[in-house]
Amino acid sequence: MFDYLTYEIGNHIATIIFNKPATMNALTTEGLLELETVMGKLDQDKKVKVVIITGSQRAFVAGADIQAMKDMTPEQALDLSRLGHRVFNLIEQARPIVIAAINGFALGGGCELAMACDIRVAAATAKLGLPEAMLGVIPGFSGTQRLPRLVGLGIAKELLATGKKVTAQRAYEIGLVNHCVPNEELMDFCKNMATEIAGNSTNAIFAGKQLMNLGLEMDLRKAEEYEAAQFGVIFSTTDQREGMAAFLEKRTPSFQ
Repeated sequence: MFDYLTYEIGNHIATIIFNKPATMNALTTEGLLELETVMGKLDQDKKVKVVIITGSQRAFVAGADIQAMKDMTPEQALDLSRLGHRVFNLIEQARPIVIAAINGFALGGGCELAMACDIRVAAATAKLGLPEAMLGVIPGFSGTQRLPRLVGLGIAKELLATGKKVTAQRAYEIGLVNHCVPNEELMDFCKNMATEIAGNSTNAIFAGKQLMNLGLEMDLRKAEEYEAAQFGVIFSTTDQREGMAAFLEKRTPSFQ
């Protein structure tokens, strides 16, 4: 039983819901640790092919817990940042594809959480941003690193320096989110996408996901060599044999 979040699993899809509406789901140390525990379990559960992360009521995750952070020492702040990195890296590197269903405010740590997910879908009334400069600090959960990789350096610096919240539509325009959909359609849209993903080879998707994540940090030629090596490895899998056989036999594949 968790205090900060709930989760459920069905049809190869897990849904994690942040459920602290009184604080607009603000991230605490305890909340991060719960998220780490749940994601660790889902990452090891071979039946789970897609994870959807969302929030209750008006917020996805409205930010970090400022009250808890206000009197932190530099050492405590360092520990918190490292914890955030560890948890969000777990999400980024997880075997399942992780979809952020951004139902409301995704600010500060909430925006950083969304950026750690593989795919981001925002409800039309959602707001995203990194307002840390307004508090005299910087994003501490990889926001300074993931944001420019998603939207480019110039826009990332503008969002950092102004601290402004952007609309879901603007977030879509700059590449911060993949889709902007009507509020009432958000979860159905994400679940339909998750079902489509779950019908494909999780093994192949995970291999491709790793290649993309690591390849961004490599020289292009080295990344190509890495891709070629993994392309060879994938031909030793049952999913490769099943997928190609199903294509030639004109039937739906049955992946593990």
